[in-house]
Amino acid sequence: MFDSLPAYLSEHLGLACNDLQIKAFPGGFSNLTYAISCDAFSYVLRRPPLGNKISKAHDMVREFKVLKALKKAGYTKMPRPILLCEDESIIGAPFFLMEQVEGRIIRNKMPADLGPSFFRKLSEQSMDVLIELHQLELDQSGLLALGKPEGYVSRQVDGWSERYQRAKTDDLPDLEQAFVWLKDHVPAHSSVAFIHNDFKFDNLVCSSDADVLAVLDWEMATIGDPLMDVGTTLAYWAEAGDVDILKMFNLSYVEGNFSRVELVAYYASKTSIDMSHILFYYVFGLCKVAVIAQQIYQRYVQGFASDTRFAVLNQVVKACGEKAQFSIQHQKI
Repeated sequence: MFDSLPAYLSEHLGLACNDLQIKAFPGGFSNLTYAISCDAFSYVLRRPPLGNKISKAHDMVREFKVLKALKKAGYTKMPRPILLCEDESIIGAPFFLMEQVEGRIIRNKMPADLGPSFFRKLSEQSMDVLIELHQLELDQSGLLALGKPEGYVSRQVDGWSERYQRAKTDDLPDLEQAFVWLKDHVPAHSSVAFIHNDFKFDNLVCSSDADVLAVLDWEMATIGDPLMDVGTTLAYWAEAGDVDILKMFNLSYVEGNFSRVELVAYYASKTSIDMSHILFYYVFGLCKVAVIAQQIYQRYVQGFASDTRFAVLNQVVKACGEKAQFSIQHQKI
C-alpha cells in the first residue's frame, strides 16, 4: 500500500525519504493513523478506513482544511498540518501529513501510575479546551465558512437517523424511538460556534500532569450548535454505574472524573449558554454514538474490517438506544 509513498514525499517535501518507517497507531475505530519517519522527518499520516466510503467523516481533504483554518485562526492545541495528497494512486486513498505531538493519550485501559487527582484535573482541562473551541471568533478567522449553522440541529437529527437506516443490521426499537423523540423535541433556538464533534479523552494528547497539549481527529469539526458538541462528549462520558459496554471508549468512569451532571455544571459555569435542553443534546449524542458504532459494525459484518474489537459494536448500539430511552423516560442524564 505504501510502495509509492517515499518517492511522492521526496518530491513534495523536498527531502530525501530513504528507509521510510511506517507504523500504525493502535486504538482508533475509524480513520487510520500511522507514524511515518526517516532521517529527515517524523510525521503522522491520516487516511480513510479500508472498504466502503460511508460518510463525510472520512474526508481527508476536509479535515486538512479544518486544520489549516484553525492554524490561520491562531489556534494552537492541534497538530500542525503539513501536506495534503488527493491522488488516490499513491496509497489507495487521499491522505494528509501532520505534525506528531508528543504526549500521552488516555485510552480505555487504566494506567497504573494515574489516580483520582489526575482525572479530576483532566476533566477540568478537557472542558476548558472545549469551551475555548466554542468561543473561537468565526467571521474574521474564516472559520464560519466551514459550516452552515442555520438549521444545523434539525439537519443533524435527520442526517444521523438516515445514516442509521442505511447501516442497519438489526431491529433496535429503543434507538429508533429515540430518533422519533429527537425529531419532536428540537430546541427552538440554538447558539453558533466552532465545534469538534468527537470530543473525548482518547482524542486528546495530554502531559504527565493532565494539561491538554493537543486535540486530535478533526474530521467531523464544523460550525453549529455547541451543545451538540457537549451532547456527544456526554454520550462518551461513561460513569461507574453504566453498563460495561459503554465504558469501552473512555476512562471517564474512574474515580476523580466529573460525573455527567458535574460536567454540565462546569460547562454552564464558564459560559452563558442556556442549558435547559441538555437532555435533548445528551440523547442526540447517544444516538450519534450508536450510529457511528453501527456504521463500523456494518463494515465489519461486510468483511471490510477485521479488527476483533468491531465484533461487539452491535452491543454498543443496543446499549446506547437503551440508555437514550432510559434518559428520556426519567428525564436525566
